[in-house]
Amino acid sequence: MTESRDTKAADDEVCRRVKNGLKPERNGLAKSLYPRPCHERPSKNRCHTAEEEVYAASYDGRLYSRPFIEYFEETPMMVAVLTYMSYGILTIFGYVRDFLRHWKIERCHIASEKEEQKDFVPLYQDFENFYTRNIYMRIRDNWNRPICSVPGAKMDLMERATYDYNWTFEYTGWVVQDVINLGSYNYLGFAENTGPCADSAAEVTMKYGVGVASTRQEIGNLDRHEEMEKQVARFLGVESAMAFGMGFATNSMNIPALVGKGCLILSDELNHASLVLGARLSGSTIRVFKHNNMQSLEKLLREAVVHGQPRTHRPWKKILIVVEGIYSMEGSIVRLPEVIALKKRYRAYLYLDEAHSIGALGPRGRGVVDYFGLDPCDVDVMMGTFTKSFGAAGGYIAGKRELIEYLRSHSHSAVYATSMSPPVVEQIITSMKCIMGEDGTTIGSERVQQLAENTVYFRKRLREMGFIIYGNNDSPVVPMMLYMPAKIAAFAREMLKRNIGVVVVGFPATPIIESRARFCISAELLDPSLSELSSLVLLLSVLPQGLWLITGPAHRSSFCQSFSSM
Repeated sequence: MTESRDTKAADDEVCRRVKNGLKPERNGLAKSLYPRPCHERPSKNRCHTAEEEVYAASYDGRLYSRPFIEYFEETPMMVAVLTYMSYGILTIFGYVRDFLRHWKIERCHIASEKEEQKDFVPLYQDFENFYTRNIYMRIRDNWNRPICSVPGAKMDLMERATYDYNWTFEYTGWVVQDVINLGSYNYLGFAENTGPCADSAAEVTMKYGVGVASTRQEIGNLDRHEEMEKQVARFLGVESAMAFGMGFATNSMNIPALVGKGCLILSDELNHASLVLGARLSGSTIRVFKHNNMQSLEKLLREAVVHGQPRTHRPWKKILIVVEGIYSMEGSIVRLPEVIALKKRYRAYLYLDEAHSIGALGPRGRGVVDYFGLDPCDVDVMMGTFTKSFGAAGGYIAGKRELIEYLRSHSHSAVYATSMSPPVVEQIITSMKCIMGEDGTTIGSERVQQLAENTVYFRKRLREMGFIIYGNNDSPVVPMMLYMPAKIAAFAREMLKRNIGVVVVGFPATPIIESRARFCISAELLDPSLSELSSLVLLLSVLPQGLWLITGPAHRSSFCQSFSSM
């Protein structure tokens, strides 16, 4: 760990120094990034037991005005071994089935070359599709479920059936009604078909239509676009902002406009695919630091300043740090105060992606900057999307006026992309005014507060029940670890039987031994009975014979006793 006079931790802060990335030092230990009070700290010579949590001090705790608590428990060794064995068995059976398919004994529906194109360079990589046809197809029914209602607190799903082992699906004509929605990004509940947002969007549709059919630089620039961008800048507390029709393209098309050859991008290892694509398209040198690990980031910054570019050793034209506000698969929050401190110390630029944090964090719902009480001017490039908390579509870039004017003429997405649809623009304006209280009501602030309360309650109840939960206590993204591949499908199917819709994620979207269910909490879960059901039904939804495999070691005995008493 790189240390300086300002950041060196005291020797008696922790029993042994641990890294502040994702993984603790030993199996089965949970970790918090909140240092214990002095009177609760263990002695230097005391060792940790398997039932304890390891407390690691922040890299520079003076930067935080509130406790910063995050938990990441390493996969227990026995669970990891069983998970690898499960994937091994699936792989063996996959090769057996591929052998049968090769000799036409078993039919395969996977994409393949036409017979007359066998001598061509392959368009489809057969071996790379091994996982898809032999493992994913077994549990494919848990994804792409069609929804036929508003994604509110409850939703309706179209029932479907398969008669060829998930290769194709047929709709039965029935609808599964009143499914509790624990998987949507509708954090503040603005994705609705009634209320002020829907009424405003309908009114604008009658006046402007549903599409613009041109780019902003031609004849697609409406007065509503201008008002929306002024509203976004005022909401974020910056000089200017500009909007784009697609959130993914906001990252992938604007990063290449900001950096290029001779520039250095320092990217968090868990950054979204849009950020990774944008960094690669830019042609810049990319170096990855460990997730939320300030020692790793400072080491890369120091090396960049000292050594400069490879071979020539010339100074880098720009150094851009790229992070997210909330990491959508881990449920963790960026350690923004420390990132900003390092950015200032080494004269780098900061690109902050607030796709999941804008509207969902902070006392005023203004993202991770508001959450930490920081100055928005300390973030050079503020990026976010309208697809989640605002219930709309598209994304934005905000910052200095010079930055936005530069992007208007240099960003491919700004120059060539069609303008945002007027109803979508109005949805953004109205929902943002609700959050800011400019509509004359307290609807927005109440929803922001309700989301925070629901998040804390939901995470607390899951931990009390013994489940292994990742991430920050204030993050509305709640990953619950499942580990084994069979549990991915079993958990999702059992939840749906109990009218609960969840999102389950496995390899390759996560590490092979860290499959999980990802819950996204919403402010629309207002009914106390609904909140109770969301927590308690998890206990009933897991297969009894595998309960001990997805609970923390400190809670296993009490968890099993509570289950047997029900």
